[in-house]
Amino acid sequence: MKTCVIGGANVDITATTLKSFVPNDSNPGTVRLSSGGVARNIAHNLALMGNEIVFLTFFAGDTFGWFTADSCRKANIDISLCDTAPLGSRSIFLNINNVDGELIGGVSDMVTADSITPVWLASKLSKIENVDVFVADANLSVDSLAYLIDLVDEPLFIDAVSGAKAPKIKKAMALSKRKHVFTVKCNQMEYECLKDVKGITRLYVSRGNDGLDVIEDGKLTHFPSLPCKVENATGAGDALMAGIVHAGPNASIEEAASMGLKCAKITCECPDTVNKQLKQLYEQIS
Repeated sequence: MKTCVIGGANVDITATTLKSFVPNDSNPGTVRLSSGGVARNIAHNLALMGNEIVFLTFFAGDTFGWFTADSCRKANIDISLCDTAPLGSRSIFLNINNVDGELIGGVSDMVTADSITPVWLASKLSKIENVDVFVADANLSVDSLAYLIDLVDEPLFIDAVSGAKAPKIKKAMALSKRKHVFTVKCNQMEYECLKDVKGITRLYVSRGNDGLDVIEDGKLTHFPSLPCKVENATGAGDALMAGIVHAGPNASIEEAASMGLKCAKITCECPDTVNKQLKQLYEQIS
């Protein structure tokens, strides 16, 4: 399946404590550097599952940006239409995990995503042909999200990213003329902002250890989470979205939820935000 993914690409700096986190103190632990960004992670996971990926983003104008771009090339993600932001621009996500791998908190510095404007998107999308689905994340501006909602005729999947960025989807839907999105994926916090938004065909609500809710035509269907030993929960939501997208727009909610939850489980059991063993493991579960 040919998929165009649009949104954030950054470096993840992930710190995990060796014991329960103690606030207001220095906590012994491990610190890992890896490529991240919601859209980039989704693109990477989809590529591992054999999809043809065209990625649209701005990479940071620093060493981290080069590092992130190189990781995309190595993952067989087409970045030929991407650009690099001015020298010194940043795109970093710093997160702290407790000893159990669960996120305590994080700071997102994603100024490069502001360069993804409707005008820039128009210049890039005109060069892409035969796309089956589009995926965007809420790192995009309200105007850019509204532009995509109105422009693309293919199914559009949007990831809410965070509680601070989910309101962009609500504003973009109000601003758009079409006012319709095929799929939005969010977590419990983001859902509070999106639960009253009309025009979303399928709304996936990740509830972490409590599983996944899917809302379609006013009906809620719950799917339990899969047992796993969490190494790093960061990236699990991106893998969930990738599994939902990979199942395809014609998949039933049961098929899409099952694939998404399996991908999330595989990712949780890895210390990185993308489990590079997903390709082999996917072949076993598909």
